[in-house]
Amino acid sequence: MKIIHAVLVFALLILASCSPGSEKSSGESAPMEEKKSGMHTIEIAQMKFNPAELKVKKGDKIIFVNHDIVAHDITESKTKAWNSSPMADGQNWTLVATESVNYHCSIHPVMKGKIVVE
Repeated sequence: MKIIHAVLVFALLILASCSPGSEKSSGESAPMEEKKSGMHTIEIAQMKFNPAELKVKKGDKIIFVNHDIVAHDITESKTKAWNSSPMADGQNWTLVATESVNYHCSIHPVMKGKIVVE
């Protein structure tokens, strides 16, 4: 099991060194979550939710898209009132915002995010 863990950590390090990071192209006019009113995207990559905090209006749709090499889920943190199924790379899950919540990945509890309904 330790060998599998070491290989996974090594693969994540290689992936992190090859990714473009937070660079933005000069043609990008607005953050992804602001491009279409009422629709927002949270990308999962490099063991993080991006953005980690998202401000939305009640009724807005939030699409979580996994772009990581491992499966992740989204779980409401306080009462576990809702959660997604585990999502492999390329899969997504949609949530309609009804209230401000903290959430996390139950598979990787260090991954945390927040949705603020204004």
